[in-house]
Amino acid sequence: MPTSKQRSLPAAAGAVAAVLTLAAPSATAALDGPEQKASAVTAVPSAVTEVPAGAAGAAGSAYVETRLFFGTERPGGGPDVTDEQFMAFVDRSVTPGFPDGLTVQDGRGQWRDANGTIEKERSYELTLLYPASQARSRGPLIERIREAYRAAYGQESVARLDEPTLADF
Repeated sequence: MPTSKQRSLPAAAGAVAAVLTLAAPSATAALDGPEQKASAVTAVPSAVTEVPAGAAGAAGSAYVETRLFFGTERPGGGPDVTDEQFMAFVDRSVTPGFPDGLTVQDGRGQWRDANGTIEKERSYELTLLYPASQARSRGPLIERIREAYRAAYGQESVARLDEPTLADF
């Protein structure tokens, strides 16, 4: 006959699996290139503004984490966007709408362009964190940031990823 300890291990494992399944992150992403133009995200879906399931015991308030991915190579072989140019863009186009803070990380990425060619390039990942209650009002502002970068640096797209999260400061 199994001991009490032996019976509780499978039960605990099942509970952990249930929590992990229920708390799996959900995300909304948008690539707004020529073929995706019609599906641009201008309003954040309600799933992004909801607190992740199973997070009731976690610390923090409901927030949305938006990550934007900026390429640096220019179509037609023009010079790459420099660090100075990108940070000036952030100061001019992002900071006024998100003065409480943001994070910029250097990256390397690849993607398939409109002609089907896989492009590899240096990139930047910009992370914005804001209260979930502001998601609908911040959506159009984020879209303006994406469009400003595309226009300024001749980019086909700026990828966007939105995820609900909890944050505590």
